[in-house]
Amino acid sequence: MIELSWPQVSARRLARAGLLERGPGTPADIVAAMCGAHAQVMSAAEASIGLRLDGVTRVQVREALWGERSLVKTHGPRGTVHVLPSRDLPMWVSAMSSLPPAHQGFPDPVRMTAEQTDQVVAAIRAVLSGAALTIDELSEAVVAATGPWAGDLVMPAFQTMWPRWRQVMAVAAHRGAFVFGPVRGRKVTYTAAPPAPPVTDGLARLVSGYLTAYGPATPQQFAQWAGGPVRWATGAFALVELEEVLLEGQRAWVLAGDTEMPPDPPRGVRLLPYFDAYVVAGRPRELLYPGEAAGRALAGGQAGNFPVVLVDGEVAGVWHQRRSGNCIDVTVELLRDLTAGGLRELDEQVERLGEVLEARPRRTLGPITVGAHA
Repeated sequence: MIELSWPQVSARRLARAGLLERGPGTPADIVAAMCGAHAQVMSAAEASIGLRLDGVTRVQVREALWGERSLVKTHGPRGTVHVLPSRDLPMWVSAMSSLPPAHQGFPDPVRMTAEQTDQVVAAIRAVLSGAALTIDELSEAVVAATGPWAGDLVMPAFQTMWPRWRQVMAVAAHRGAFVFGPVRGRKVTYTAAPPAPPVTDGLARLVSGYLTAYGPATPQQFAQWAGGPVRWATGAFALVELEEVLLEGQRAWVLAGDTEMPPDPPRGVRLLPYFDAYVVAGRPRELLYPGEAAGRALAGGQAGNFPVVLVDGEVAGVWHQRRSGNCIDVTVELLRDLTAGGLRELDEQVERLGEVLEARPRRTLGPITVGAHA
């Protein structure tokens, strides 16, 4: 059995994620390599994509989303909002719709039955055909199509109450009933997914993409990344041909024959924004977030709540940005000293961040006092 070290695996993952060297390419290509870009905060998705590509700014990312439509925004792994390549959407729908029904954390009077869920998904698909609706417009149409029960204000959300049907938004997206549409003023819209032939092998293809980007990995790690149960993930791994390896003495799997590793350990300083795909998928956590980094940059073991500084492939700091007009103040809190060369790389990353977000950056070293998601 092949034995792999963390530096070998780290260098391989960084190279495949576009983080060893920034290069040419399209937003859709790099998002495919990342297995999706988290987009709950759209500026973070723009930074994730732009920091990996030469010459790409948020303008090109937005054009890919709303102009040429080579990217699509929808609910991806863990039910969270992601940007995905439009060409891969059928794969994602096939894979995510294979998830078994999750136990909803709602009491019985709130929870929807499987039949009600099917009704709502069908209604969303029907009313969005050829239309782009705001959430209020969509809610009115869904309730009209299904019945008053769907509009009962029973879901606590952000100091208000949402109608019952909204608890299955992620499920509806995973079944391909909708994607996000262009913003109307300041309001999000929803529209029909772009037409494409369905695929039947989406889950196997998703496992292959995940292992290509983030292997070696285990079914348990895939389950945590995708947001499904371990039994489902174990079945998913059985759909592809695998090769077992040892990563720092622990059993894990790669695609059969995909065992080549870079000859050199990772080098360089990189900035990664909130919920960057690399840190969310990166496991084992104790290797990616060594020592003090685990306490400073993880939130209850969850990755992504803080933008991080990668130094030689490991989390070695956090950072925070505050925008004012056309300026961005970037504060960096380092957990280890950088060489003069490392500081130059840090400044290059800050400059590149400014280019991506179309702002003039100002870098400061020092403690960050704001909490997660600030």
